[in-house]
Amino acid sequence: MAEFRRLDSSAPDFAATLARLTASNTAQDEAIDTSVANIVADVRMRGDAAVLEYTALFDRVKASSVATLEILAPELAAAFDSLDRDTRDALVAASGRIREFHEHQRGKSASSWEMLDADGTRMGQQVNPLERVGLYVPGGKAAYPSSVLMNAIPGKVAGVAEIIMVVPTPGGARNPLVLAAAHLAGVTRAFAIGGAQAVAALAYGTATIPAVDKIVGPGNAYVAAAKRRVFGAVGIDMIAGPSEILIIADASANPEWVAMDLFAQAEHDEMAQAILLTPDAALLDAVAESMARELPTMPRKHIIAASIAKRGALVRVRDLVEACHIANTVSPEHLELAVQARPDGQHDGVELRPELLGGDVDADVDAAAELDPLGLAGRVRFSEANQRDRGIPKRRPHAGQDRGYSGARRRTPRACGKRRASAARVGWSFRMPQPIESACSYRLSKECKG
Repeated sequence: MAEFRRLDSSAPDFAATLARLTASNTAQDEAIDTSVANIVADVRMRGDAAVLEYTALFDRVKASSVATLEILAPELAAAFDSLDRDTRDALVAASGRIREFHEHQRGKSASSWEMLDADGTRMGQQVNPLERVGLYVPGGKAAYPSSVLMNAIPGKVAGVAEIIMVVPTPGGARNPLVLAAAHLAGVTRAFAIGGAQAVAALAYGTATIPAVDKIVGPGNAYVAAAKRRVFGAVGIDMIAGPSEILIIADASANPEWVAMDLFAQAEHDEMAQAILLTPDAALLDAVAESMARELPTMPRKHIIAASIAKRGALVRVRDLVEACHIANTVSPEHLELAVQARPDGQHDGVELRPELLGGDVDADVDAAAELDPLGLAGRVRFSEANQRDRGIPKRRPHAGQDRGYSGARRRTPRACGKRRASAARVGWSFRMPQPIESACSYRLSKECKG
């Protein structure tokens, strides 16, 4: 049976061990930065010609024009129609849940308002959608249709007029799941390009690719460096770090579901992090057994194994109160609560809304609170207030930012056992979306006319 790192919070060296395990290297690679700077400058100067050269060099795709790299709407629709019934139904179900959540969220938190202060100054918040947003979708090590759904759908709900998707297609292979998700999410245009050259094309525009107001979506170190470099000319969502999940569970949790949720993040790349916190020793044993049993069946088993060996842990804690304190310290990208709900919706150390929980449920809480995936903006092209500390990887939320629940999943027989595992095996999982931020407040006075 495979061995997985086991930690105990009562051990004298636990705090130091956890700190080393969760430490994030925020240093920027100078070689990558130099290379990206050259690519961005070249695309900005030569436009389509530079995009074609870098696409041939890095993705091994030779095209006569950027127009031939556009993935047209009929191809997106055909990809959706070609899916088997189970996969298509899973995409539709995920899409519906994401849309429902963000429609509810927009009504609660993204509304415009005005007020008069004591001296008669009229102040308020005007929330308008962005005109055009670029969506970067990874396509190197794996394909993530979830990235399409979770970034494009909030933008559609927000009222973004155009969503331009770029996705690398190494060797010319176009992933049908990604294309199907783009069709389902309502992506306006899509291009088979990636890397720093795609980010630069979105930021500055070319003869074929329109310039956007904001660029969102995850990518590798080159994509992150490119987003950092073009920020200011265009808005960005964040400088993303490795994917992370931390699960707090009690004895009521299903060990197979917990194992699959750990795998669903660990499979992203070797630096992804998956941690389980529970006071129940029997659950730790059961999860470890499930992981050992299922790991050999995973298509991305080598990446999962490397991720868990480097940065994963199964941790026994004293109680759920301590688990919550540890979660607050780690501040993961995804915080999942696999616990039995109390009638008042309260968990030790965590407050949850009662209507979200009840019975055999887990809730995926977006503890990173990196708001505004596609965003709502006021009278500026992008939210200046949402761009603080953009050099910080997403694993640490900005101080003072609100944290928002991103929904709860009620388990049904169709989402159980092997069917749950199959979702992870195609390279994606049902992570709930991040909140939309109502981005800009302003003064209707001398400082802000019109």
